Amino acid sequence: MALPVVEPEKYSTLLDEKAERIRTQFAAFNPPELQVFASPDSHYRMRSEFRVWHSGDDLFYVMFDMAENDEGKAERKAVRMDQYPIASQQINTLMSALVSEIQFVSELRRKLFQVEFLTTLSGEALITLIYHRALTEEWETLARALGEKLNAHIIGRSRKQRIVLTQDFVTETLQVGERTLHYQQVESSFTQPNAKVCEKMLEWATNATQNIGGDLVELYCGNGNFTLALAENFDSVLATEISKTSVKSAQYNIQLNKINNVDVVRVSSEEFSDALAGKTQMRRLSDIDLNSKNFTTVLVDPPRAGLDDSTVVQVAKYHNIVYISCNPDTLAQNLTELCKTHRIERFALFDQFPYTHHVETGVFLVKK
Repeated sequence: MALPVVEPEKYSTLLDEKAERIRTQFAAFNPPELQVFASPDSHYRMRSEFRVWHSGDDLFYVMFDMAENDEGKAERKAVRMDQYPIASQQINTLMSALVSEIQFVSELRRKLFQVEFLTTLSGEALITLIYHRALTEEWETLARALGEKLNAHIIGRSRKQRIVLTQDFVTETLQVGERTLHYQQVESSFTQPNAKVCEKMLEWATNATQNIGGDLVELYCGNGNFTLALAENFDSVLATEISKTSVKSAQYNIQLNKINNVDVVRVSSEEFSDALAGKTQMRRLSDIDLNSKNFTTVLVDPPRAGLDDSTVVQVAKYHNIVYISCNPDTLAQNLTELCKTHRIERFALFDQFPYTHHVETGVFLVKK
């Protein structure tokens, strides 16, 4: 995949082109006017990972770019990255500071293979150092001092080793309308990379579901990203997620934000759909009386593959559908079925990934 080229002077034009492409792709569904939510034109990505290149005394980061060689064939090339304008200002500061601190410290540098940065709008940072060798007590002592110097949490990884020196998460703070929400983000687990656009996504979904009432069921809830923001619009929320780490984070975040009308259960969307249809009983759902719920609304934020056929059938039973998609192609496929029973009331583009073809979209559907 080609590396994005950051050109702030071209950003508005590129965003307009994306929006026109989405309008054209979805015209057959007769959606309302597309709402377009822009990203900052640089330093928008809160997490990044780099390979580490060793060349004599020199130490630097690289990323891999796909480009044509002299024969016209695609070739993977290592590109030196002393700075990375896509990444947050904090990541750029840490990139150079980390190299300066470890470049001539053998125990921290030796066989360092990869570095992963996770930062937040609230100023926290976590750095994961990945090695091709076993980590020693000396490494731990030096890495602990490194974390204090950089004001960052440090994690060391190698084969069959994971050393957490302080903690393995940061706490992000997002502003959603008048509310301030806090989110635990755990190392190596999924979080929205563009925090400023994430705030806009949450506000859009909150506005779309305002005054709906009833209960909300959420599939693919992750760490509770949408769950926390939407909870105030519903009597109760039942959120499902298959990742054990994400479920744990979501439950932590519910308590952190003092929200008391949300339950998170670790089941797949398929398992939940079967339980709701009465086809099966699940121990993890035994404490929840599904028959007493008035599920007016469903929120889905699926992976790139979109919703499978059985989940589409289940989702179509709800009066309101909030569908957040990271893949317009699979969203369009799912809408071919969903628009037989529902109409699109709101339609949005969230530019999570500027300077790339990737698009995050949101649709709010209401039963005809």
